[in-house]
Amino acid sequence: MARNKNALREHFIAPLTGAGTTPPANAAFLPLAKYIESITNSTDEETDTTGFYDGDGSPETTVINLAVAFDFEGFYDPTDAAQLLIANMQLLTGDARRVWHRVVSADRSREWVGPATVSAIVAGSGAATEDEAFSCTITYNRRPTETLTP
Repeated sequence: MARNKNALREHFIAPLTGAGTTPPANAAFLPLAKYIESITNSTDEETDTTGFYDGDGSPETTVINLAVAFDFEGFYDPTDAAQLLIANMQLLTGDARRVWHRVVSADRSREWVGPATVSAIVAGSGAATEDEAFSCTITYNRRPTETLTP
């Protein structure tokens, strides 16, 4: 069984313009990695649990809806293009909080791309003796497109 460090998984963002139906070229994506200490998968699943007579009556769980999301935490660097793109969204709402989000698996075998919304933005916060904090949540607006890479 292969094991991979989390740091090998890559997250990228790019500005989302227009209808957001076609992702930009890979060169337009900015790595969201500098001074990021932790990335947590915070996907929200809505489930329904029901028992049936054609089984033994035990409840079966069905996932009926999901919102794929990631929480980012680290230190704020206003010279980092990806962090600055997100920091500039702090006072914005609606479509102005949308980006393209691209995730590349640690083993480079798959990637996921789709339009997403940035929320819970913190770009500069903390105690006087600490470095400025950076954090945000990026949630795909629909199921991202998965691509297998050779």
